[in-house]
Amino acid sequence: MEKLLTMEFLSDLFVGAQDDIVGQIMVIWGQFKVSFVVPFLRIFMYINLVMSVMLFTEMIYMAIVVAINKVFGKKAEQRYKWEPFQDDAELGSSVYPLVLVQLPMFNEKEVYQLSIGAVCRLSWPSDRIVIQVLDDSTDPLIKGMMEKECQSWASKGIDIHYQVRDNRKGYKAGALKEGLTHHYVQHCEYVVIFDADFQPEPDFLTRTIPFLHHNPELGLVQGRWKFVNANDCLMTRIQEMSLDYHFKVEQEYGSITFAFFGFNGTAGVWRMAALDEAGGWKDRTTVEDMDLAIRASLKGWKFLYIGSLMVKNELPSVLKAYRYQQHRWSCGPANLFRKMFFEIMSTKRVTWWKKLYLLYSFFFVRKIVAHIVTFTLYCVVFPATVLIPEVTIPRWVTVYMPTIITLLNAIGTPRSFYLVVFWVLFENVMSLHRAKATFIGLFETQRVNEWIVTEKYGDVSNVKVATQQSQSRFKIGERILMLELCVGIVLFGCACYDLAYGKYHYFVYLYLQSIAFIIMGCGYVGIQVPNS
Repeated sequence: MEKLLTMEFLSDLFVGAQDDIVGQIMVIWGQFKVSFVVPFLRIFMYINLVMSVMLFTEMIYMAIVVAINKVFGKKAEQRYKWEPFQDDAELGSSVYPLVLVQLPMFNEKEVYQLSIGAVCRLSWPSDRIVIQVLDDSTDPLIKGMMEKECQSWASKGIDIHYQVRDNRKGYKAGALKEGLTHHYVQHCEYVVIFDADFQPEPDFLTRTIPFLHHNPELGLVQGRWKFVNANDCLMTRIQEMSLDYHFKVEQEYGSITFAFFGFNGTAGVWRMAALDEAGGWKDRTTVEDMDLAIRASLKGWKFLYIGSLMVKNELPSVLKAYRYQQHRWSCGPANLFRKMFFEIMSTKRVTWWKKLYLLYSFFFVRKIVAHIVTFTLYCVVFPATVLIPEVTIPRWVTVYMPTIITLLNAIGTPRSFYLVVFWVLFENVMSLHRAKATFIGLFETQRVNEWIVTEKYGDVSNVKVATQQSQSRFKIGERILMLELCVGIVLFGCACYDLAYGKYHYFVYLYLQSIAFIIMGCGYVGIQVPNS
C-alpha cells in the first residue's frame, strides 16, 4: 500500500512539474512575443507598407501618363521625323544605310530555321544588309545544321555569315561584341539584334531605320514582342499578361517621358555610334542589354519605343526554363544597380531629374522593391499576422491597393481578364524566386552571374506529343521544388489556424496561395518535357 501511494505521489509530481514547465514556457514566450516579436513584426509590416505605397504610386503615375498620351499625345511619327527611303535612279541602293543584323544562337535546334529565314526575308536592298549568325552552340550536330542553313541562304544571294567562337566568354554579350570586330561590319551604320526565337516581319527595317536616319539624337528604336505560343498553357497566358503590361505601360512611359527605357535585348535597332560611345557590350552582369541602354542614356542618347511594331517570339512554356529566365531578369538588374549607382550619380551629361528617375523609379522601385514586397508582404507578413494577431494590417493594404495594382496589370490583356486570380497566385509564387534572385544580385552572392539560356521548343505540339508518350519517364526528384513546397505547407498551416482561431478571414487567400505554392512545388505547371 505504501509503495502504491509513493508511485501515485511521484506520478502527480511529474505531471505537476510537466504542467509547470509548459506554463513557464508559455509565460516566457508571452513575454518574448510582447517584447520582441510583436514590435519586430510591426516594424517589418510598416516597411512593407512603405514599399507598397512606393510601388502603387509609381504604377498609378505611369498608367495616368500613358493614358493621357494615348488620348491626347502625338504618335512616334509626329514626335520624330520619319520619311521612307526613296529609290534613286542615279544613286541606286546607296541611299539606304548599311545595316548589320545579328542573331546570337546557342543550341537552338527547334527555332533556328524560323529566325534565320525571317531575317533573310527582311525588305532591304541585298547589298545594304549584312547578316551574322553568332553560334555558340556546344552540340556539333546543331552547329552543322545551322551552318548548312546559312550556306543555303548565301547561295540565294544573301550576305550572311556564320560565325563561331572557341569559347563562350561573356555569353551573349561576348558573342555580340566579337561579332562587331569582323572587317565586313566596319562600315555598318546600324545594328539590329534578334534572339533565336524572334521572327521579324519583312517591313521591320523600313519602319525603324528611318527614325534613326532622320533623327541624329536617337540611339535606339525598340519594337514590341508578340507571343506566338501564348495559348499553349496557363503559364504562358499569365506571362503574356505580365509582359503586355511591361510593354504597354513601362516601356511606353519611359519612351514618352524621358526617352529612356531598358533595352529588351532583342527586336531593337542600335545606332552604331551610340553603341560605340557607350563603351560597347559588357558582360559584368546577366542583363547586358540593360547595361548598354543605361550607359548610352548617360551619354545623352535618346530611345524610341514603337508599340505598334510587333515581332513574333516564343514564351517559355516549361517551368524550369521560365525560372532560369526570371532569375536572370531579377538578379541582373539588382546587380547592375549596385554597380552603376555611383556612375549614374556622378555623370554630368543628364539632368538630376533623369538621375532620380533612373535610380528611384527605374531601378529601386521597379527592379528591387517590386520583387521583394510582393513576397514579403503577401507571403510573409499576411500569414505572420494570423499567428500574431496583435499586429493588424490596414484594409487599404489588404484589399484596395492589391485590387488596383492587379487591375492595372490585367487591363493590358483584356482577353485574359478572367484569369486574373490565377495571375495573382502565380505571380506571388514566382515572387519567392524573384526576391531571392534580387538579394543575390544586390549582395553578389553565388549564382549572381549564372547564365542559362532559355530553352525554346518551336512547335509546342511536338512537345505535347513527346510528353504524352514519355510521361512515365519523369522522376519525382526532377520536378520537386522544395522551397516552394515548404512555403506552401507553412501557408496551409497558417490558413488552418486562421480558420480555427482567426478574425480577419485571411484563410480564403491563404488556402488558395498555399495550393498554388504546392502545385508549383510539385512541378505541375507549364508543359512537361521529360529529360532525354
